[in-house]
Amino acid sequence: MKVELLVNGARRHVDVEPRTTLVDCLRDHLDLTGVHTGCEHGICGACTVLIDGEPARACLMFAVQADGYTITTIEALAPAPGELGVIQDAFCETHGMQCGFCTSGMILTAHALLLRNPEPSRDDIVDAISANICRCTGYGQIVEAIELAARRLAGSNIEPVT
Repeated sequence: MKVELLVNGARRHVDVEPRTTLVDCLRDHLDLTGVHTGCEHGICGACTVLIDGEPARACLMFAVQADGYTITTIEALAPAPGELGVIQDAFCETHGMQCGFCTSGMILTAHALLLRNPEPSRDDIVDAISANICRCTGYGQIVEAIELAARRLAGSNIEPVT
């Protein structure tokens, strides 16, 4: 089945089986391997992408269902190849990642939060990331990373990727 997807600002044409999940399409057909496959039941958040700017589980959506939506993956958040975006840099600086498996989902969730609420409280951050599981960090450094990114973005003239 032919599908036209708008991924990271580019229109992509893909031929997939109707049962192909969005996560499998992104990874296997479009080589966007920053989207991770975790539990495949929508529980862990490793496959989080933004669908029209909102965090969504790519393992719970078929690629054919994504037709007509704007999809953003972690690959779109870097300002240039080999560079880190503000949120990514904050995660590195605060040790907000260890194994890295949950990181892309956490960063995309944080990105969506900071677009909606550029000055989130600690409770706002905890609430936003509560649907993403991290087994390594204990979440403290992740919250610190998002707080640091919010402060840096507030003092910059960086246009957020939408």
